[in-house]
Amino acid sequence: MSSSKLLIKYGGNAMINQELKVQIAQTLYRLKHAGHEIVLVHGGGPFINKALEKAKIPSEFIEGQRRTSPEAMIEIQKTLIGEVNADLVKIFSQQGLKAIGLSGLDNQAVIVNPKKLQFNLPDGSLEEVDLGRVGQISSIDADLIHSLLQGKFLPIMACIAADTEALSYNVNADDFAGEVAAAIQADYYISLTDVDGLYQNYPDPISILHAISLSELPDLYGEIIQGGMIPKIQSLENALKKGVKNALILNGTQPEQLLAYFEKGSTIGTTITH
Repeated sequence: MSSSKLLIKYGGNAMINQELKVQIAQTLYRLKHAGHEIVLVHGGGPFINKALEKAKIPSEFIEGQRRTSPEAMIEIQKTLIGEVNADLVKIFSQQGLKAIGLSGLDNQAVIVNPKKLQFNLPDGSLEEVDLGRVGQISSIDADLIHSLLQGKFLPIMACIAADTEALSYNVNADDFAGEVAAAIQADYYISLTDVDGLYQNYPDPISILHAISLSELPDLYGEIIQGGMIPKIQSLENALKKGVKNALILNGTQPEQLLAYFEKGSTIGTTITH
């Protein structure tokens, strides 16, 4: 397969296991060596939960989104940038990659507005819920990322960004990855999850949908696309609509799937195309 620009969203159980982190770093080293340009975006839900618990700050979720107070934001920023991101940079660098730790704060690369949720009330009116320091991306300046890719670096990005007043916000990692994939016009946006792809009948391995077109997606929500898969698919869908060429779901706990796809051209995971 010819060299491509890859945006990889990394999270879930593959981030908790140190051995798996090393395996993923080794896999990305091989892909880089084959000529692919790679940007990695990560979240860190389990680490954030632990940090907030330790700081005795309660976690509240609304429609799967973490309501974030200014006090919680301090802990989240410290955890994602100072712990999770720093650890990934260290491990990836040890495996021979030119890893650089970034967030949306660097060079004001990602600018956000406060994200609000809207609910339809029985009387037909709309209720707006403020999520606090949760950001919705309004713009991305990809110059820094492009410069790093040209220098053969592997940017590793934490999903923290600021608004125009320089207030830090937590951004959903799927949203962040999809918008960055679009901003760099990635050839592939790859979401590494804890399953082998999208299933017609989970967990029957024969029922994996290996290829879906963008036009088929709307009919799959609610039946096949459920729960935690919804924000992932919405993010992939958004990126494709903004010019990303291919979107791919692979199992992050099996890094060999990446090599099977890009080195051998195996039919693996779920690919969503235009």
